[in-house]
Amino acid sequence: MNHNASPPSPTRRALGILLVGLAVLGIAGSAYVLRMPLMMSVPACMAGRWHGCFDTFNGVVLMTLVTLPLAVLVAWALARRRRAAGAPSAWRLSLAEVGMVHGTVPFVWMTMMPGSGAGIVPGRVSLVPLRDLVTMGTLGTVGNLLVFAALGFFAPMRFSALASLPRILALGAGCSLLVETAQYVFRLDRVSSVDDVLVNAAGAALAALASRRWWRTAAQAKTPSDRPRPTLVPAG
Repeated sequence: MNHNASPPSPTRRALGILLVGLAVLGIAGSAYVLRMPLMMSVPACMAGRWHGCFDTFNGVVLMTLVTLPLAVLVAWALARRRRAAGAPSAWRLSLAEVGMVHGTVPFVWMTMMPGSGAGIVPGRVSLVPLRDLVTMGTLGTVGNLLVFAALGFFAPMRFSALASLPRILALGAGCSLLVETAQYVFRLDRVSSVDDVLVNAAGAALAALASRRWWRTAAQAKTPSDRPRPTLVPAG
């Protein structure tokens, strides 16, 4: 018996449904826990006001949850288009593309929010590893782990070239370094810390490990037109 054979289609479909269900439950549970802070931003967001909605953490989280059905609809449209073209792994690739954007942009937006002294206070840099980690607190550490978690989770599912833990670490660290540099250059009244880079990269790597069974391989990256066609041998 071949124990390495991939599970049959019904089994994979059941696993997919289970994962989607767990994701929905997790989002619903998070929304319930955060319902009171999120409700504070509802009036400003419903009125379309920038102040009180898009310049607050609560407002950005609220709009991320509100636009989640739209993100799912976009993923469905992309998957349908791919399936019509005969592309393999249509749903996986489409979910990965939408998930990378929808799960990363809000966190990057929050890290780039200016402080009260933006433009006045000079940029601050902390280059001593682990010095700021002890002062981050639980909320700060979890937040930094989540900044590029979606990127680490979905990137190797979409790009076979990133299906490697060291490459995901490098990707997370590189993206985080860009964010920290931008915070310093634009004088956003934030501390550009090496610990933020380390924790961001670790979050991307941990998320990548969680999606490892769905990573895209080089063989899967080839389209049907890229595969060699059988050579016709003339009769006689």
